[in-house]
Amino acid sequence: MTTDDIRAIRDVPSLQGKVSPEEWRARVELAACYRLAHRDGWNNGIYNHCTVRSPDDPNRFLIKAHVLMWDEITASNLISVNMHEELDERSKVNRPGFVLHSAVLRARPDVNAVVHVHPDSCIAVSASRDGLLPTCQQALRFYGRMAYHDYEGITENADERDRIVANLGDKPAMLMRNHGATTLGPTIADAYVMMGNLIAACDIQLRVQAAGVEIMLPSPELCEATVAQIKAHEAGRGQDDWPGRMRELDRHDAGYRD
Repeated sequence: MTTDDIRAIRDVPSLQGKVSPEEWRARVELAACYRLAHRDGWNNGIYNHCTVRSPDDPNRFLIKAHVLMWDEITASNLISVNMHEELDERSKVNRPGFVLHSAVLRARPDVNAVVHVHPDSCIAVSASRDGLLPTCQQALRFYGRMAYHDYEGITENADERDRIVANLGDKPAMLMRNHGATTLGPTIADAYVMMGNLIAACDIQLRVQAAGVEIMLPSPELCEATVAQIKAHEAGRGQDDWPGRMRELDRHDAGYRD
């Protein structure tokens, strides 16, 4: 694409005041998620996606334009697509992203936001037979809460949706074997914070395994008790994580609000 083509997709007029306040808030938070994830190093160039269900129409979701880098995403240049229709290739949206995110959002009315990325550590753990182990406190967030989906190639075939959804069940996170990681939640804050913990958990597991030492794992009873503690934290003090990250972003990269 030419520079002018990119500018036409990236530098769009502001939608503030042209959509509902709820839709604008969702757009701002999703754009923040893309920018923060870029700062965290989660993105793979223009690839992978974060999405949020549209508050104005629960049958639609917001997603980035395929050709844009994550640090180019703004509240206004996010694209709204219908999750129940076939993807119109003229929409400028990546098909694999549409297939995965539409599958989750269609099947899980309790979910409004999805983050899918390909961190090396998550791919490595996804490729191990045992998957994620409870090696650290970050990993304990996922004890009994992690789904797995076997690799089927690039996620562009619509019929893979059924198998993704069946494997996901009611879990808030999924390691897609030999592929990447997906987290989800009622808000973009939940999905973002959970992904940060999943990446940290995978990093720590690989370091312990690489050290070649005997791994000490908590008992199942302690794991269950810690999961209960973490759930309470997520519903209380943990809610402060996201506003803090947005304030941090505002100090360095407030252009996502455009």
